[in-house]
Amino acid sequence: MRKSWLAAGLFSACAFAVALPATAQNTLKMAYALSTSSHYGAGAEALAKSIEASSQGKYKVQQFANSALGGEREVIEGLQIGTVDLAIVSTGATLNFVPETGVFDIPFLLRDLPHARAVLDSKIGQDMLAKFPNRGIIALAWGEQGFRHLTNNIRPVKTPADAKGLKIRTTENPIHITAFRQIGILPTPMAWPEVATALQQGTIDGQENPLSVITSAKLSQMQKYLSLTGHVYGPALVLMSANVYNGLSAADKANFDKAGKEAAAAMRAYVDNIEKTGVEQLKKEGMQVNEVDRAAFAAAVEPAYPEYYKKFDKKLIDAIRDTK
Repeated sequence: MRKSWLAAGLFSACAFAVALPATAQNTLKMAYALSTSSHYGAGAEALAKSIEASSQGKYKVQQFANSALGGEREVIEGLQIGTVDLAIVSTGATLNFVPETGVFDIPFLLRDLPHARAVLDSKIGQDMLAKFPNRGIIALAWGEQGFRHLTNNIRPVKTPADAKGLKIRTTENPIHITAFRQIGILPTPMAWPEVATALQQGTIDGQENPLSVITSAKLSQMQKYLSLTGHVYGPALVLMSANVYNGLSAADKANFDKAGKEAAAAMRAYVDNIEKTGVEQLKKEGMQVNEVDRAAFAAAVEPAYPEYYKKFDKKLIDAIRDTK
């Protein structure tokens, strides 16, 4: 009797030990750098609702906003080893893992939002997503941040000459850094969680980001001037750990693919809205906003293009430029 009782107890303990990881696996960790009220948050919420509905509650998504699980590089490494399940990140971070994604960061290559979206939705963009599984990551979809603009605390920037000598925070993105140096800006690569403190302490003069980030991160509280340079289009990526994705059934994979696309659609909708309302919001919050001589900025970075042709196939750059 005692042996039977022990055997039964051991069986129950083992069954519980086996079942626990399966249950824990169903709550997936999703990381991103910005707040839940940002475009990243909009994408994460859309993905969470989609997958919870399509799986009938089998999968739930726990969101870790505001870099709670680390900077973007750390998050991508977490995806590779399986400590992070899902993420939304910028291409500034994916450069170190899939270098080809950097082509979209070339200044003044993408003309406007319709052009950028057409490129990402085309074979060019989809072929790029197909490169991620080789790095232990599944790219579910292209998300979006919008076109990047310059903010600073020193002076209005209307021409490249106005920007010279400004110490501007950039992502760890050599494509951007090359362009800023060409203009005469002093680029200062810095992880996003450090930016607010650096702005408040004056160790940097400014930063550059899309309106979606400038508004959601409340940069109007830390920066005086916004110059609508639109110098670079900012894509984002909705990513998933291959460790998790490859263990799914075909039906679950299809559900996550769909959820990724819904996240991307939510991010585009957020950007569309902020492009209409963001400038007026920032003006009301006290920022001085000005247009720039965009052609002059494009001409200023043109000498950097030979460097870009060394990094990326010129045919690819031309194909992106020629996409209608």
